[in-house]
Amino acid sequence: MAWLELSIGVEQRSLSRVEAALEDLEAASITLLDAEDHPILEPGPGETPLWPQVIVRALFPDDIDRIGLFDALQLMVPWLTPEKISSREVADADWTRAWMDTFRPMQFGRRTWIYPSTIEPPADAGTAIVRLDPGLAFGTGTHPTTALCLEWLDGLDLDGKTVLDFGCGSGVLAIAALKLGAARAIGIDNDPQAILASRDNAERNGVAAQLDLYQPEEVPAGLAADVVVANILAGALVALAPTITAHCRSGAPLALSGILAEQAEEVAAAYRDEFDAITTTQQEDWVRIAASRR
Repeated sequence: MAWLELSIGVEQRSLSRVEAALEDLEAASITLLDAEDHPILEPGPGETPLWPQVIVRALFPDDIDRIGLFDALQLMVPWLTPEKISSREVADADWTRAWMDTFRPMQFGRRTWIYPSTIEPPADAGTAIVRLDPGLAFGTGTHPTTALCLEWLDGLDLDGKTVLDFGCGSGVLAIAALKLGAARAIGIDNDPQAILASRDNAERNGVAAQLDLYQPEEVPAGLAADVVVANILAGALVALAPTITAHCRSGAPLALSGILAEQAEEVAAAYRDEFDAITTTQQEDWVRIAASRR
């Protein structure tokens, strides 16, 4: 299968807008590269530093309406004129290999490490080591929204609990929860590619038997979990608030991400009637909202 790859050069301060637009347009993958030659020294735990000038590469199915795609991008990011976007066709092997070449181990919180499947972790790397190949699904830990959720899970006592990852993408959050001691994890996603990627990654990490995966129409009635995390977009978090709330048992911690800072109040308001102890944590332009079900 061929893919359409868009390459967009942006300044770091404009990156969040471009990423959000590409995610809204359902890019199959988004990769960030150094546009010039700015070295980044070893980051601290949980840090995801960026270069001053960044090249954003986004992948879309090759049969997408290209004129419609460019028009939608310009509506969402007015300064992003067609001459600032380059495109080319790539095969599956090209973009997968490029991603694996640039992905490096990352630490989140005290115990959690994400390792690409091509790098063997040392024996003392950490308590929860997730080996990851995201396939076509979003979620490697490199994006602040995923990092915020991983750090939140790392700070919880998950021993013996059931964790729900709503919008599971690559399965990274569900798998990390199992590595951190959860007895069971549940992943829900409306994208069949996400279900496939989550299953493959769970098998790679030896936790497939503990992970149940569903598309929305397959979710069993009355499904509820001890801990719930949802890393999707703000509009979806608001629209799906009744559904996500129903999946939270009484007293269950909840984390919501995929939210720009200026969207935080709208999302929090959608959950305030059913949740206490609402807090907001920000990384770059993105925030995580955490709360506890009454």
